[in-house]
Amino acid sequence: MVEKMPKKEKQGVVISNKMEKTIVVKVASYNPHPKYKKIMESNKNYKAHDEKGICSEGDVVKIIESKPVSGSKRWAVLEVVEKAK
Repeated sequence: MVEKMPKKEKQGVVISNKMEKTIVVKVASYNPHPKYKKIMESNKNYKAHDEKGICSEGDVVKIIESKPVSGSKRWAVLEVVEKAK
């Protein structure tokens, strides 16, 4: 039997919800600088599928890997962790 790899999960902040059923999520990762060892933040934006349109800008969401939904969407909204104030 073939073992499936677990799907990746990421958490980030919604920075755009202007598209239909699509949100843009900014995910931050923290890694030490190779030489100076200072913790550096790097950000990456992911387009995620939001079927019900429940996310708004500023929400903290958890996204999960999925099969390609469109040309640039490979993530789907798993849950809204915290609503924007």
